[in-house]
Parts: sequence; structure tokens; C-alpha cells
Amino acid sequence: MSALVFIDTNILLDFYRYPRGSAILPVLEHIDKNHDKIITSTQVEMEYKKNRQKVIVSSMTEMKGPKWDSFKLPVILSGAQAAKSIENDRKDIEKQSKILLGKIESILRNPSNNDDVYKTAQRLFKSTSDLNLKRPDTRRFTIRNLAKKRFLLGYPPRKDSDVSIGDAINWEWVVYCAKEKNQDVVIVSRDTDYGCRFGNDMIINDWLAQEFKDRVNIRKKIILTDKLMEGFKLANISVKKKEVDDEKELLSQMDLLVKQRQKVLSERELELEKLLDELFKSS
Repeated sequence: MSALVFIDTNILLDFYRYPRGSAILPVLEHIDKNHDKIITSTQVEMEYKKNRQKVIVSSMTEMKGPKWDSFKLPVILSGAQAAKSIENDRKDIEKQSKILLGKIESILRNPSNNDDVYKTAQRLFKSTSDLNLKRPDTRRFTIRNLAKKRFLLGYPPRKDSDVSIGDAINWEWVVYCAKEKNQDVVIVSRDTDYGCRFGNDMIINDWLAQEFKDRVNIRKKIILTDKLMEGFKLANISVKKKEVDDEKELLSQMDLLVKQRQKVLSERELELEKLLDELFKSS
């Protein structure tokens, strides 16, 4: 089917969370080539630029080197060739780590020259496509008023803890674009604001599915996916099978990392509970 694509902010930010060795350049090229099919806005731009640095700094915690302080060789081995090789490797790793930290600093300080994701996103946000809602477009006032209304009424998409109308603005703009173009829409998001996850698939929220047909066209579809390449494919944008497969593998790796972090946190919580129990028993 031919469709428009809305890329949620979390998809752009996930580029900074991908495991090392990930090939993101082909994905960024698809974004560059399809401005006329991508629904975006100043709202998405603000959310991305508000959180970009935070996500990069958070991702740096994954960049851990060997614990040299705890790596102590017996004196009797200090003259061995292997020990000398280890010392040389240590110095090289420390040198390369400093180079990487310098690269990260340049990405944080000057993204326009050093961050490929930022440059791609910036070109999208500055595009003259009529699917890009930005200043001084007066349609933004209509969209904002509709968003305020749905937020006050508790309509999705929104999180229970939301205190801003950002998601509501994005949805109202999606509906507006779909109606104006009389097109199906693919929403690419890894949040559950727009629906639920079932197995490996995302399913659009019941109310949003009904509202889309009521306001746009009963024959038009709204589809939710958490995979950008799959979203492009659903929108009849040409993508290679390898790109689709690579993204699936990438998300599997990300899910594994998340589960590993959760396991570590759970273990630490259990250790803390045991420690507290022992303290209370001894008091």
C-alpha cells in the first residue's frame, strides 16, 4: 500500500542506543530520500533535541574498559613477555578511549558537523514538505487547540504520567495529514502510547483505530510498528531484505541488553533487601 510514515521521537533517539557495530547509515539514507512521505513537526524536533544529549551521555555508561586496578600480576611474572604485552595493550586501550571520549564530546558540542543522526534529522526538520508542521505555519495553532482538547478529555495517545500535550499534538497532525492526502498512515514507535505489544508485533490502540477511520476515511488504515525499515516497506518505500533483517537483529540485541540491565537491577534490589533484613534483625 502507499502510505505516509510518522517517525516517533524514540525511534530517532534509539539510533544512539544501538549496539556497537550497527550499520545505521542505510537507514538514515532512507529518511533523507523520503521527506515527502514522512510526517514530522517542530514538536518532534523539540523532543529529539531536548533528549539527544541525555541519551548519548546515558549510552556512555556502556563503554566500560577493563578494571586495571584489580588486575594485579605476581611480581614473579612482571618480566614475562605476556605481561609486557598486557601493559602495552593497556596503554593502547587508554589512548583509544581518550580518542573516543573526544569524539563523543565533539558530537555533544557540535552535532551539525559531527553527528550523522543529528544532520539527517535536521534536514528532515528543515524540509519544505507540507507534511512538516513548523513555524510560521499557522496550522500549528489549530493542531495545538485540538491537542489541548483531547488531552483534557483523556484521549490517547498519552502516558498516565503525562503533563504535556506532545503526544496529542503528534496525533492530531497525523490525522490532519492523512485526511488532507487521503492516505493510509504507518506510525513507527517503540512506546506503548499508540497501542500495545503482542509477541513481536505492535497493535494500534482500539480508540485510535476507530477515530482514524471516523475522521479520515473508513477505507483508510492506520498501522503501528516498532521497526522503521518495516514501516518504510509497508508504506511502499523500497528497502532491501537485508536492511529489514538487520533491523530485526538489532532490536533483538537491544531487547537482550535491556533484559540484562533489568536482571542486574533486580539482583541489586534483592541484595539491598537482604542487607536491610540483616540490619533490622541485628538491631
